[in-house]
Amino acid sequence: MDAYLSRIRKGVEALLILTLAGMVLLTFIDVIGRRLFGAPLYGAHDATEHLMAIMVFCGLPLLTAARGHLTVDLFDKWLLRPGWVWWHRLVSALVALVLLLIAYEFLNSAIEAGKIQEISQSLSIPRGGMYGFIAFTSLLSALAALLGCFAAPPSHPVTVQSHATQERAK
Repeated sequence: MDAYLSRIRKGVEALLILTLAGMVLLTFIDVIGRRLFGAPLYGAHDATEHLMAIMVFCGLPLLTAARGHLTVDLFDKWLLRPGWVWWHRLVSALVALVLLLIAYEFLNSAIEAGKIQEISQSLSIPRGGMYGFIAFTSLLSALAALLGCFAAPPSHPVTVQSHATQERAK
């Protein structure tokens, strides 16, 4: 099972790399066309918008599963004590709930976009599929956050002290 999940992760990471490379190339071509030839790349905004959504929501389940979201460690001294495990489980459950809400809303948007045949402005890309993709990856992220409720609580990350801080400690 771990080998299977590892292959999926590597595939998703490859998709993320290709998406980012595509965005960079698209932006480069658009800027060169705009500045040197006075003709921007037609549909660059639409394509960038879709690639950005793919990149963000494709990476969201990986980030959630790795518990890699941005955190502020102002209160870690107190919150990382063993008695606060319930707090971390509650936060993971709330994150899962918010992600489920996002998935639900985008599922409704996908259904509505399919009914009204919503398309992007320049390239006429149907929006329903993208909304469905966002709903699916948000659901996967919610499941990953829910699994975080049963994982070991986080611990203090290893911090690197500056040379000046080490000198003052002596």
